[in-house]
Amino acid sequence: MSEKHVNHLANEKSPYLLQHVHNPIDWYPWGEEAFAKAREEDKPVFFSCGYSTCHWCHVMERESFEDEDVAALLNRYYVAIKVDREERPDVDHIYMSVCQAVTGQGGWPLTIVMTPAKVPFFAGTYLPKHAQWGKPGLLEVLSMLKEQWDQNREKIEEIGVKLVQSIRLQRKMRSDSKEQMSLATLEKAFNQLLNDFDPNYGGFGPAPKFPTPHNLMFLLRYWRRTGDKKAIAMVLKTLDAMSRGGIYDHLGYGFARYSTDNKWLAPHFEKMLYDNALLCYTFVEAYQVTGDPDLAKIAEEIITYVLRDMTNEAGAFYSAEDADSEGVEGKFYVWTREEVIQILGPKLGELFADVYNISHTGNFEHGVSILNLIERDLYDYAVKHKLDISELERQMAQGREKLYYEREKRIHPFKDDKILTAWNGLMVAALAKAGKALQKTEYIVAAKRAVEFLFARLVRSDGRILARFRDGEAAHLGYVDDYAYLLWSIVELYESTFAPQYLEKALELYAEIKRLFWDDEQGGFFFNGADGEPLLIRQKEIYDGAMPSGNSVAALALLKLGRITENNEFFTMAEKMFSCFSREVIYYPRAYTYFLLALDYYLSVPSHIVIAGDPEDKDVQAMLNFVNRMYIPNAVVLFNNPALAEQNRKLLPAITDQPAINGKATAYICENFTCQKPITNFSELEVALKAYLMVSA
Repeated sequence: MSEKHVNHLANEKSPYLLQHVHNPIDWYPWGEEAFAKAREEDKPVFFSCGYSTCHWCHVMERESFEDEDVAALLNRYYVAIKVDREERPDVDHIYMSVCQAVTGQGGWPLTIVMTPAKVPFFAGTYLPKHAQWGKPGLLEVLSMLKEQWDQNREKIEEIGVKLVQSIRLQRKMRSDSKEQMSLATLEKAFNQLLNDFDPNYGGFGPAPKFPTPHNLMFLLRYWRRTGDKKAIAMVLKTLDAMSRGGIYDHLGYGFARYSTDNKWLAPHFEKMLYDNALLCYTFVEAYQVTGDPDLAKIAEEIITYVLRDMTNEAGAFYSAEDADSEGVEGKFYVWTREEVIQILGPKLGELFADVYNISHTGNFEHGVSILNLIERDLYDYAVKHKLDISELERQMAQGREKLYYEREKRIHPFKDDKILTAWNGLMVAALAKAGKALQKTEYIVAAKRAVEFLFARLVRSDGRILARFRDGEAAHLGYVDDYAYLLWSIVELYESTFAPQYLEKALELYAEIKRLFWDDEQGGFFFNGADGEPLLIRQKEIYDGAMPSGNSVAALALLKLGRITENNEFFTMAEKMFSCFSREVIYYPRAYTYFLLALDYYLSVPSHIVIAGDPEDKDVQAMLNFVNRMYIPNAVVLFNNPALAEQNRKLLPAITDQPAINGKATAYICENFTCQKPITNFSELEVALKAYLMVSA
């Protein structure tokens, strides 16, 4: 690789694109300049899409994109385009759909070859330089496709057109079903998850295992609805197993993206903001259900990690940390037994190494170990070493702290410091939820700061939300995920603060998401805005993968707004979404578990819990805190603050007739449009709310 070579990525802001700026390949960013060059020179387009913390993207760069032979072939016969999937998820979604249709699987790096008209005719993922491991070699593929381009152009173009037509047809078919989702859909999803559940180590399906927190969120609601103990058992087993595993950073906190094995031991070590936000939210909900302080502890540790390592000076959140450091995957995170004993001393070091499975031979590659507590019982170690359990925990905490500070001296993995509106929305939602349920006002303060940053730096003067901020620049028209996740976060902030400005902002966001993304013909939200770049397909996403789809998140947020404001327009839109996506969701509902949160909410009996009184009154605070600690996902909690009577009258018609009685803290529990008598005694509220939860379950 020539350090002097600089390609057309030099002026980009994306850390991923900038990682490739000195490749000998003449990379272009996605844009008209590249496609105009391809048309003018009659060349196919080589499209490579990934993200900055992607391990196999780094491997393909080292093997192929830094290679002079590959560069010579690409530069002579192709126009090469690099895309950051986190900046351009719209482009990534389209060509990933092609890859999945052609190969039956997807992943990153995504490799596509297309015509200058953006029509794909080859799709794959990681390709080694030469054929190995059953994968074709990049050099051979490029040579073969160049030959086909020259000799069989019509056939190649025909293949591409048929591919695009097939994907368009699949999109159209989703609205042809008359079958509607129902409680049976929730039951089917539960049974599918139960069938895939790993009873030994939690999670679903074989390795690699992804956290997929919305699966667990769905099961918590299924338990709340049915009382089925198998649902809650799956959740608690999975959360416990993940937090014991090597996928969790026991020193610095936070979860890696996924585990390569079924025990959650060995991850690809990259940490993504979205995983940690969604997992934090789920641990908080599980704490609300169980009251288990260990669950709250993990949620708080995730937040510690994000606020310490993933937050800029203005309060917004970075995107990710890499798996690799010094060119080696996981090097920052792993230890030898000798290192641990040298740092902690013989006595504590031997004990710590035994507890955290740091062996002489190692549990990972090259004789090193990943800290974990898989199948380890601290009580057994306490008995074995004749220690009180609290003393053992104290010593383990001491050991973790020393190793953490020693690890800080190492070369850190690369940090992708771009600010993504969508992922920040997820973290704000988690902070607001945790602040409310755990009574940590500092979390709500952090959520507010992040929202202030987003609206100050990622919203244009005309009100259009942008997707990415980095190095002083906001860019890329926001996608439906940006709007939907931000809407979710604002609703959560309202439910945590009861500040009318958040409800007003949520209503403004609703108007914008409807204007820019709503499909008037078939329902549902398009991924791109009406003002976005024309692409081969204007897609609608509903699949809830590592992150829930924008449609899923929007559906639940709209239903919540409908219950809060008693405006049926929100319910009508959600019903159209259920109709639009019913065909594919009914077929395999466990792939759409966040969307099923919205269905579960919709099918539940309308419920309101209203607390009225002076917010400074300790009895009012006690009532609010008690309600906020409870797991009542389908009930709307509202606060009737007499100081906000005028605003509440406009925004919250449901509470105008539910004031504080004689100035005292007052609670109202209302179900199916009928309210119980007002409660002005805290102990009576405890009894009434617990009785309500038993009935609603």
